[in-house]
Amino acid sequence: MTSADNSAQMITLGPDGPTVPALGIGTWAWGDKLFWGYGDKYGEAELEKAFQGAFASGITLFDTAEIYGFGESERLIGRFLQQHNQQHPDQTVQIATKYFPLPWRFSPSAVSEALTASLTRLGVTSVALYQVHWPFDFLLGQPKLMQALAKEVKQGRIQSIGVSNYNAEQMRTAHKQLADLGVPLAVNQMQYSLLSRGIETNGVMAAAKELDITILAYSPLAQGLLTGKYSAETYEPPVGARRLDPRFGKQGLEKLAPLFAQLKEIGDRHSKTPAQVALNWVIAQGALPIPGAKSAKQAEQNAGALGWSLTTAELEALSSTSKAVQ
Repeated sequence: MTSADNSAQMITLGPDGPTVPALGIGTWAWGDKLFWGYGDKYGEAELEKAFQGAFASGITLFDTAEIYGFGESERLIGRFLQQHNQQHPDQTVQIATKYFPLPWRFSPSAVSEALTASLTRLGVTSVALYQVHWPFDFLLGQPKLMQALAKEVKQGRIQSIGVSNYNAEQMRTAHKQLADLGVPLAVNQMQYSLLSRGIETNGVMAAAKELDITILAYSPLAQGLLTGKYSAETYEPPVGARRLDPRFGKQGLEKLAPLFAQLKEIGDRHSKTPAQVALNWVIAQGALPIPGAKSAKQAEQNAGALGWSLTTAELEALSSTSKAVQ
């Protein structure tokens, strides 16, 4: 029922991009005070342990963005990387970061300047993946944006190009624009989990499979809803970013109770946590989940989603229940 081959679970980003583990770590909360309360309940020391714990568990891909903590996420990763490289010079960490298409970034040089700033904060000369955070046009326009990104691939500062939050049509357009320049579109980073399955019906997942574009799944645990930590029985008013999500309210948790129970039941069968089951389900759909982690324990638990497989019956049961509770 359960296979244990963690090291073999690797994914190539796009048709010929970097090869990475089938699960990464999302770092929106690293350095973010506004939504996640960085510096209050957790700080740099905890995040460095999360970084080390993830890597020790076989997770080498870290997804960040210039906008996360207004650059602090990248700066933290840069410091952790420097320490890592001193201790493990032969072991590679792969970084994905994102360009935010701000309205005043209206020339191709803005892309180069933003990338230079990210590389400086990260303390590296290149990144495995560089993504456009949102499908905004403004004055630069998508064709020039894609030309600027393709140029950076050819210069070696980025290994692969991704987009984020692009609908099917926007993704197809970006794919064609890059293909005309001889560069593949490797990734579309989208919200995807048992509780956010829109890409299955809006054409994004179908187009990604057709074009050999990898889906990076952000919020694969629905900001913690799928971890088993939250229930109507133990309800406490949510804090931080979770206050904006009605599913964290008592009525929302009551509605989701059947899915929570099923995650626990299946997890017990495999000696896995509900979170590991939820992440394994995402991997089984062909997507690469990038759950957050603010501690070594969370990073190590995330890695427990690798090296085993849900049965076909379990996958179908989870899919059916998740549709029924939404």
